[in-house]
Amino acid sequence: MMPKMKTHRGAAKRLKMTGTGKIKRYSGYKSHLLTGKPAKRARRLRTASLVSKADYGRMKRLLPYL
Repeated sequence: MMPKMKTHRGAAKRLKMTGTGKIKRYSGYKSHLLTGKPAKRARRLRTASLVSKADYGRMKRLLPYL
C-alpha cells in the first residue's frame, strides 16, 4: 500500500484554492523597507493574484489535497 502524500506546509500557508479551482497567491516584498517603495507599488502588492499556468502543476504537487 502506498503511503499518504504529505502536504508542503509552507505552501499550504501561502496558497488558497479559488472556487473555480485556480490557485491564489499573495505577493512578497511587502513586509519591511516599505518607505523606499512608492505607495502605488505597496498598494499593488496588497492584492492577491493567481499562480501562473507555468507554475500551476508544481503547486499542485506541493498541495495534493487542496
